[in-house]
Amino acid sequence: MRNKLLVSLPVALFAGLLAASAPASAASLTQVPSGWQVGTEPSWTSMYWYVPDGLPANAPVIVLVHYCSGNAAGIFGEAQSGGIIQKADANKILLVVPQTSRNCWDVATANSLKHDAANNDTKAIVDMTKYAIAQKQANANRVYIMGASSGAMVTQAMLAIYPDVFKAGAEFAGVPAGCWAVNNTTDGQWSSPCAGGQVTHTPQEWGDIARAMYPGYTGFRPRIQLWHGSADSIINYTNYTEAVDQWTNVLGLSATPTTTGTLSISNKSYNRRQWKDSCGTVVLDAFDEPGGPHGPDANMNGQYPLPFFGLDTTPFAAVDPQVAACGSTGTGGTTGAGGRGGTTGTAGAGGTTGAAGRGGTTGTAGTMGSAGRGGTTGSAGATGSAGTTGTGNTSGAAGTTGAAGDSGAAGTGVVSGTGGDSSGAAGDNGTSGQAGTSASGSGGDANPTGAAGTSGSAGTTGLGGSTMPGCACDVGQTSGAFNALMFAGLFAVIVGRRRAKRSAGK
Repeated sequence: MRNKLLVSLPVALFAGLLAASAPASAASLTQVPSGWQVGTEPSWTSMYWYVPDGLPANAPVIVLVHYCSGNAAGIFGEAQSGGIIQKADANKILLVVPQTSRNCWDVATANSLKHDAANNDTKAIVDMTKYAIAQKQANANRVYIMGASSGAMVTQAMLAIYPDVFKAGAEFAGVPAGCWAVNNTTDGQWSSPCAGGQVTHTPQEWGDIARAMYPGYTGFRPRIQLWHGSADSIINYTNYTEAVDQWTNVLGLSATPTTTGTLSISNKSYNRRQWKDSCGTVVLDAFDEPGGPHGPDANMNGQYPLPFFGLDTTPFAAVDPQVAACGSTGTGGTTGAGGRGGTTGTAGAGGTTGAAGRGGTTGTAGTMGSAGRGGTTGSAGATGSAGTTGTGNTSGAAGTTGAAGDSGAAGTGVVSGTGGDSSGAAGDNGTSGQAGTSASGSGGDANPTGAAGTSGSAGTTGLGGSTMPGCACDVGQTSGAFNALMFAGLFAVIVGRRRAKRSAGK
């Protein structure tokens, strides 16, 4: 059992029966011997594809990945028995079918679990996919992956390593991304602890393992469909429950599914749990077969994966349904940036001969509420009346009493944030101007600048767009450090704009 992960029904039998009854077609599974390589692929990998007759430009793509001790023809036969090939013919879907001459696919070594690393199995599959897209003018925005057993492990790993290539995946009897690396970092062929269900983590830990395969990535996260038999004797059922933990975390979902239920497929009972994002898209679709074997019995059945991919009916949309649902929204709703404190009142001008009446004390800025703007600039203290020019050497007449400083205007709130306190405190009355000391009287001192209002606490800056966190394509990816940088930049812009306005008004 160590060296073979077999599907539940003989592939050759299904392929033979379907070949006898299938309608005639010029299309066939064909090897692509050269041209697809970029020079960094392992020598044991090879590429096959299935191009339906009359395949138009902009066709969607499904990558089919085989199990241990299998090959391209074997998984193609499984897909044929599950109705996937017939659907590809009818709806014009391009199929890419990778093959390894080694026993199992490598989803364990460091290179295979790293985005765009050279000389590994996962990058080779991506190279095949990109070649097929370029050669057949297929739609790079509608690319999906599915596989059984070792191919299921590839499916989960690829959604973590290359979320920028695949929009969704469906896997049958696989393991969480990164599980296969335990005690298996030299050739990637077998991990007894993982296969036996001994590798467990918290959802957060599993999520971190997946995210580490593409460090710094903050974009779209593909949805996934999981299938497993509870009596699987080759890949323990624990791997299914651990995979649910991993993908709920990666996709930013609750531990509690949106819906639960049971159904029958070919007279076999299945439990089904679905998790929807807040746009209403099912992003995690989990099936388990009580007492089901390795496979499970619905292995590579296209009845549910194709609708999950949005490939069950035509015409196909140019973009994936999940992308269309979340649109261009960013992560989380935008909250107002913290407002600055009220600006300083302008000082009253001095009198010509007598000292000018001092402007009112600057109104204290209203304390800024969460995400509100600071109070508007307090009105300047009124200019003191100039002292009457003295004749001769007589002292100039005393400057008239400076008018009291106007009260600071009330802090203006913004739509999304709480405004500042109702108003700044009123300025003190100006003091009487000092008598001029000479015939020409020295000008009164300018009023010193009032203290700026206390800055309010900054509102947490969102990335804009929808206020529904689960609705964003890049859900769960923005780090706290990134948010801090975003806030710092936004705050600097706001400060700069307000300073410019204040300068223009002087």
